[in-house]
Amino acid sequence: MSERLIFETGQPGRANTYFPNGRTADEFLPASALRDALPLPDNSELDVVRHFTRLSQKTFAIDTGFYPLGSCTMKYNPRVNEAMASQPGFKDLHPYAPDPLAQGALRVMYELERSLSAIFGMSAFSLNPAAGAHAELTALLIAKAYFAKIGQGASRTTVIVPDTAHGTNPASAAMVGYKVISLPSDARGRVGLEELKAAIGDDTAVCMMTNPNTLGLFEDHIHEIAEAVHAVGGLMYYDGANANALMGNARPGDMGFDLMHLNLHKTFSIPHGGGGAGHGPVGVAERLVPFLPVPIVTLDESGAYHLEHEREDAIGTMRSFWSNFSHAVRALTYIYANGGEGLTRVSQLAVLNANYVRARVKEFLPTPYDETCRHEFVATAQELKRETGVRALDIAKALLDRGYHAPTVYFPLLVPECLMIEPTETESKETLDGFIAALRDVVETAKRDPQAILDAPVHTVVGRIDETRAARHPDLRWVG
Repeated sequence: MSERLIFETGQPGRANTYFPNGRTADEFLPASALRDALPLPDNSELDVVRHFTRLSQKTFAIDTGFYPLGSCTMKYNPRVNEAMASQPGFKDLHPYAPDPLAQGALRVMYELERSLSAIFGMSAFSLNPAAGAHAELTALLIAKAYFAKIGQGASRTTVIVPDTAHGTNPASAAMVGYKVISLPSDARGRVGLEELKAAIGDDTAVCMMTNPNTLGLFEDHIHEIAEAVHAVGGLMYYDGANANALMGNARPGDMGFDLMHLNLHKTFSIPHGGGGAGHGPVGVAERLVPFLPVPIVTLDESGAYHLEHEREDAIGTMRSFWSNFSHAVRALTYIYANGGEGLTRVSQLAVLNANYVRARVKEFLPTPYDETCRHEFVATAQELKRETGVRALDIAKALLDRGYHAPTVYFPLLVPECLMIEPTETESKETLDGFIAALRDVVETAKRDPQAILDAPVHTVVGRIDETRAARHPDLRWVG
């Protein structure tokens, strides 16, 4: 049964009244804080609680089901992370607290920065950026400041972005003012070294890469690629959205990357459903450390921690206060809970799970790059569409009826009718087997009765919607 809007369930006079003896709001609040008309529904507190609780129970969540969402690493978020982030000393700390009264919080930030630098082979990290695309922007501003400092700001005008990189990479480069050169993949789904050499030159500022890429394939010529970019004076940037595939097993700094970002809300198990909030630390090689955004946490000889707000070459501040501090607490908790060996094992299990699912799925859906993948892989419904009219989108809708969140579809764009699947390390074999069986059932049903899949979902709270109309004419507000 669909849930009525909260505006539809209220009745005049039902809402709780918190002003005693007929007194009004203007006796307690200044006029500047009041509105003449505030069109809120008249509901009791109990009605409101029940309404939003029912909505929460209708929402798909990592605590209730499996997210095979490629390129997003929707892993389980351990409750110990939440327990640490909820400690009063962290939760209730005022953002303007002076350094001497915030030593515990500053130590968390310092130890997280040092830990990330060690795990990923960078000289230093900034915890300032709020999330992935914001971190990309930060890294490119650092690159721009670096080239300006060495007198090449006017000549370094292009950024190389392979077609297997994350979709926000070219947008971030364009926002900074760079011209984007898209580099097509070779037949192996990787960056071709000769094609790269033909694209780079004295105008190259940065080469942005995701490794493993969005096909789930490791760029096995990464050292040669880095050498080629460095030979023309460019910088290598690592998009860390897929870091769950190599954490503890390989380091971007050792591959030749000069800049990188991490999605702590992916790799380090921080909740990021519903669009936020994330956390996107940026790491840099030694020569780029002076350009990191401020504030930076420092440790003095007496053992005291400080926020350093002034650095001559810093690009400025990318985020208010300490960024998403509670996520720093969660990420450091995750690192300490797993330890070095545990983080290594996390990535190994993520790769194992992905290859287990890939080997089973290719029995009924083609996998265009049929080799050992990293943490994710791609399958294609192109043949199924040709035979039955059922598309990747229809498969995704039908999986909802079977209790599974859809995988990523139609990305990366170079694979037609693409399904990108990432099981993460946190799922059991039983869960993976259930998902594989559901996906197989969808494909077999499509061949036997295509209309049954084209009509899906039919068992969810909201059925099949008009995708085009929803995108072009969204109804985002209540009009009484």
